[in-house]
Amino acid sequence: MVKKKKPERTCMACNEQKEKQELLRIVKSKDGIIEVDLTGKKCGRGAYICKNETCLDKLIKSKRLERVFEKEISPELYESIRGVISGK
Repeated sequence: MVKKKKPERTCMACNEQKEKQELLRIVKSKDGIIEVDLTGKKCGRGAYICKNETCLDKLIKSKRLERVFEKEISPELYESIRGVISGK
C-alpha cells in the first residue's frame, strides 16, 4: 500500500514549506473579497501564512499580501488574521 503524500504549501512570510493543515489560508474570491479561510476549501486565489505573529508581522511590513492579491489590504483584515492566530 502506497502512503498518500500530504499536500505542502509555502508560508508567504518566512518561505518555509509546511503541511497545508499547519498553515492559515487567506483567500481572494472572484468578486475581490479577501478573507481568512478556516476550512481551506473556499474558491479563489489562496495564500498561506504560518500560524504565528512573527510571520504575520513580516507579512504586514513587506506588504507581500497586497502584491499577491493586487489589492490594498485593510487593517481590519490583518487584525482578524491576528485574532485567528491568537485564538480569539
